[in-house]
Formats: sequence, structure tokens, C-alpha cells
Amino acid sequence: MADVLSQAQIDALLNAVRSGDKDLENGDQKPEKKYQKYDFASPRKFNRDRIKMLNGIFDNYSRVVGSRLNARLRTNCEVTVESVEEQHYYEFSNALSEGDVLALADVKIKDKDEEDPIMFYIGTSTALSMMDRMMGGEGAEEEDLPSDYAYTPLELRLYEDLAKDVIAMMDPSWENYLPINFSYSRTDINPTLNQILGLDETVIIVDLKLQFNNLSGRMSICLPGEVLTKIFAEISRENPGRRVSSEDNSEEIFDSLRESSLEIVAALGSTQLSLSDIFHLNVGDVIDMGYTKETPVYLDIGGYHWFTGRMGTHKKNMAVKIDEVCYQLEQRSE
Repeated sequence: MADVLSQAQIDALLNAVRSGDKDLENGDQKPEKKYQKYDFASPRKFNRDRIKMLNGIFDNYSRVVGSRLNARLRTNCEVTVESVEEQHYYEFSNALSEGDVLALADVKIKDKDEEDPIMFYIGTSTALSMMDRMMGGEGAEEEDLPSDYAYTPLELRLYEDLAKDVIAMMDPSWENYLPINFSYSRTDINPTLNQILGLDETVIIVDLKLQFNNLSGRMSICLPGEVLTKIFAEISRENPGRRVSSEDNSEEIFDSLRESSLEIVAALGSTQLSLSDIFHLNVGDVIDMGYTKETPVYLDIGGYHWFTGRMGTHKKNMAVKIDEVCYQLEQRSE
């Protein structure tokens, strides 16, 4: 039997209709579908396939630069791509403050220099933490860092050295498509006063997340649209149907390498002794490695930190139990 409304429920329903809170005619109407706005005055310059290609390139770059930072800073640093977006240059420029510093890189495509530079930005607190590790510190994050903090001359020199390493890792990321040379040009202090590109010029902004043991930061790369247009045109002209061979033959290649032997080195620690101390060493002497027993052991493959673990035993043999993966394998988008 159908439910019968009480007089109070009928009165409440009639009042809701009169007040407009309830529409009986459109009660079953589905909500209107929302569409993303498109700006016809400034249409997109790069299609979805180009953005997807850049995602793959910078996924590769994140692994390469992450391995380099692991070795340079002597700590675990995981680099991941957060976004690859087409924007106008003013959106990148407006996000900078007076105390920020940009590293500029020159681009050479087939021995031809491009006029517009590529810009690298590392957050101030993240950059200072990385410099602290370069100098042997723990890389503690500055909590009370002022927004208008200005780098000292020594910090600028360290920033330049770090930027050269980060920029040099760009070359291998593009080699599957086109040989491109990226070289450090200069450090731009207070980029808000210098107009490197036109404010309305189209750029691609790549945001990378840097995850350390004790803090996380970000690095942004601004790629001028004119430079990318020339790169894509050159790729299309040289190899119109080119695809990365590893995409199609990855399983076949992996099958041929599956049974290959690979050396894994468990690095327990390192220290320095004078020649005199080494000369006087005897059986039973103890060498202080400078590490606590809780310090993780790094498992190195091919000179890179792949895993961290703890020392132990397995079936009366010395062993290392893996705790964390440092070197991420390639994640290919479907």
C-alpha cells in the first residue's frame, strides 16, 4: 500500500512549493553538465599528444635528476612530475617574489642556438636545504625564512653549482627524440624586474616535487613555446612516425636481460683515516664509522642508491632487509 501523507506533511510540501524551495515540474530533471571553458582569443598551442610526450620526457628526467641528487646530496631524494601545463608567461612570472632566483639555460638544437632561454626555479627553502647538505649539514628546513630573503654571495655560488648539475641532466631525457644540448647560462637575481619573455607568450610549465627524508619542496621548469615549437617541428621532420623503441619492445628486451647477473653492493658506511692511523692499526682495533647502528644501509646498483635496508642474518648468513625503494622504475601511461 502506498504511504499516505499526513496533513502536516501536505502543508509543508505546499509551503515549499509556494516559496520556491521545491519545483514539482523539474523535480526529476538531471543537473546541468558543466563544461570546461575554452578561450578562443588565445587558443591552445600544443595538443594533448604533445603534452603527453612532454610528460614522458620529464618522467625520464625526474628519474635521472633524482639519481644525481641522491649522489650529490648523499641522501634519498625522490623526484616526481606533478603537472605539465600550457600557460602564459605572466602566470609563471607572477608567482615569483623579489627574493627568488632563476637559473637560465641556453638551448642548442642541431648546432643552432635558440634566443629564448629555459628557466629553472627551485623554492628558496628547498634550495637552502640542498646547499646545507652540499656543505655536509643535515639539510634542516628553515622554518622562519622571510619572504624577501636574499641569497648571500656564497649561497649564489652554490646555487649556480647546483643549477649546472640539474640542467646537465636534461640532455639524456630528449635523446630518444632529438639530440638537444642544454647548457647553464646565468643566474637571474630578482627576476620580477627582468622581462625575459613577453608576458602573453605561451610557455609550458613543468612542476616537479622533491621529496627528502625531512622535507619536501618543488622545482619548476618554464619552457618557452617558440623553442618547443621548433623542437616538435624538427622531430616531425626527421622522424614523422618515430616511436621510442623501448615502448614496443620492452617485454622482449626485458626477457633477454631477465637472467643477467647484476652486482648489488651493500654500503655499510665510509670514513677517513690518516696514513699514520692506518699504519698503526692492529688486530682487534675498532674503527668508528661515524654512523649509529640504526642508520640505514644503502644497496647500490650501478653506482646508484636503489634501496635502503637494515643489517641482519638469514639462515646464519649476513643479510640486508630492504626497507625502502629509492630508485623508482619507469611508470608508463596507458
